[in-house]
Amino acid sequence: MDDVKLKSAEELVLMREAGRLLALVFRYLDTQMKAGMSTMDINNLAEHYIVDALNSRPASKGQYGYQYTLNTSVNHVVCHGVPAETQTLRSGDIINVDITLEKGGFIADSSKMYMIGEVAPLAKRLVDKTYEAMWEGIRVVKPGATLGDIGHAIQRHAEKNGYSIVREYCGHGIGREMHEDPQVLHYGQPGKGLVLQEGMTFTIEPMVNQGRAKVKTKKDGWTVVTSDKKLSAQWEHTIAVTSNGYEVLTLRDEECTATG
Repeated sequence: MDDVKLKSAEELVLMREAGRLLALVFRYLDTQMKAGMSTMDINNLAEHYIVDALNSRPASKGQYGYQYTLNTSVNHVVCHGVPAETQTLRSGDIINVDITLEKGGFIADSSKMYMIGEVAPLAKRLVDKTYEAMWEGIRVVKPGATLGDIGHAIQRHAEKNGYSIVREYCGHGIGREMHEDPQVLHYGQPGKGLVLQEGMTFTIEPMVNQGRAKVKTKKDGWTVVTSDKKLSAQWEHTIAVTSNGYEVLTLRDEECTATG
């Protein structure tokens, strides 16, 4: 617990603003995403909007040697997909766009699935059930709950719908640094793990596979794909633990529940 940074009311004001701005980036991308654009186009649009329109910093750029503003994970890419001029979106693709933004010294982190053109029903179901699984985890958050409670809620929803949870990657504490303690697993046992306290801030970002949970990393050292080439989906929000529940700091316009 000593390594978990509880945020003050003043710090939460700054984190809330970073989250609000990040939600605006997704609102902008909502108007831009279409078949025929490259994943590098998405990266460039987001970077220009973050820097020029929002006077903010793309926090992922330069982090751990990464060169880009965001990750674009298409179809069987689980996470950390690298934008490329040569990768063009096609009708039927599903893509996760994962973006971080820093403003006022604090970082927000969120990702959203986009469905391009006419998407197959089974692909849409995976996207929808993964979104539901993320919210199952979020709704557990309150003082006195545990990280195991969050993971269990996510795992239960995914598995009862016939999917598997990726275990190599997890949510994380966030604040002045992109990755802080604690690690937030998307599987677990109720009542186990760190007990949540008011002022904790972390991401919940389940990666859910259509087939087996096993993944592998490509030769670029970043891109993680499903081993069986079946589809994967992910959603992510930055969460604050409040006195009696949670606040979603990166809530987007189309989402209606801001606090628990």
